[in-house]
Order: sequence, then structure tokens, then C-alpha cells
Amino acid sequence: MRLFQGFALAFNMLTIIPFFKVHNFFRGINGYSAMFYPMVGFILGSILYLIYMLGVDYLPPTHLSVIIFAVWITLTGGLHLDGLSDMIDGLFVDKSKSLNVMKDAHIGSMAMIFTSIFLLLKLSSIIHLQEYYLLPIVLMLARLNASISIYFYNYISGGVGQLIKDELKLKYLIVSIIFSLFISYFFSSILLFILSFIVVLLICRFFTNRLGGCNGDIYGAIIEISELWLLNIVLVI
Repeated sequence: MRLFQGFALAFNMLTIIPFFKVHNFFRGINGYSAMFYPMVGFILGSILYLIYMLGVDYLPPTHLSVIIFAVWITLTGGLHLDGLSDMIDGLFVDKSKSLNVMKDAHIGSMAMIFTSIFLLLKLSSIIHLQEYYLLPIVLMLARLNASISIYFYNYISGGVGQLIKDELKLKYLIVSIIFSLFISYFFSSILLFILSFIVVLLICRFFTNRLGGCNGDIYGAIIEISELWLLNIVLVI
């Protein structure tokens, strides 16, 4: 029962799809939820690939890419983009004020500028993508990075994030990694699996030095940046 509740919680946290509505962070299921992040990413990526398969014979390629891009953002409710924007705002103030700025519900001018640039880069990556079948891998590995950052790096805010970190056991993380490794191998994407960790190492190390750890906004930024990084690796290889 707790296993299913953990999956439902992960699905509810990372998507707006109204299939599993679990709003209570019961003790004992939060670690399971982080374990299921990669699986949720794989499901979301599979939905995007299904949209591509349904539209590839009927819609102009660029238009179809824009639709996939829009659905991608909509399925996650823009949650990770919000984290990216907050993280950017926090970078343009003194580090002593970063956390307060990141908690502010209002978006700053620098966040607006750089988030817009980020979205343009992501849209361009999708437009030029040929291997749409790798979208499930891209979204899966990006969310695996979030689970890894939760486990290995300090959490510097209170609330739900701390509860998830406290309950995320090593064995749960190992299950996530093995699941992601198996799927990556099945899709002949071991290189993506390996290179995806660069984002975690760079971002988490930077914020550990700057702030002493990570928070929910940084986790969201890790997911977004990982997706863009992996999309561009696919374009290169």
C-alpha cells in the first residue's frame, strides 16, 4: 500500500494529470515517492512520444514540435520552470539574500530574461530533434538527477523537502538507478545515462559552496537543465 501511495504522490507532485490525487505527505511514503521520480519521467516522456507518433503523418514538423513543447510544459504544470526562474533570481543577489529571493512569489527581470532564453533553446532543441523515441529517456534521467541530488546533498529549507530527504533511503535510490540503467540500456542510451550526472555534480556542488545545499527550486532547475543538456547531447550524437 505504501509503495502505491509513494508512486501516487510522485505522480501528483511532478504532473498535473488527475489520476492519482495524494495531497498528504504521510510519513513512510515520501522516500518511496522520490524513488518513483524516474518512472514518472518515463511515463511523461512516453506521452510526448505518443503525441509525436499520432501527429507525425498529419502535421508540419515544426508545428508538431511546438505542440510537444507546449504539452511538455503543461503536463508538469510549469513546476520545474518556476524552480528554474527562482534559482536564477537567487543568483543575481548577494548569497545571504538568495533563499529569501527564491521564496518570493514574484519573478524578477533577470529570471524572466534567462528563463525566456532557456525556453527558446529548449524549443529549438525539440524542433531539430530526430530521435523522438528518446524523449522517455530524457525525462526519466532528468528526474533521476533530482532523486540523486535529494539523497546526496544537504537540504537547506524546511517542510516537505526535508521530509522526503529524511525518508529517501539508499536502497530506494539504488532501485531508481537500476531501473533507469535498465531502461537506458534497452534504448541503447548508456551514454546519456552517464553524461546526465554532470548536471547534478556541477549544480549541486555550486550551490553547496554558495548556500550550503539545495532546495526545491534547485531540484526543479536540475530537472529543467538536465532535460536541455540531454536533448543537446542527442542532437550531437
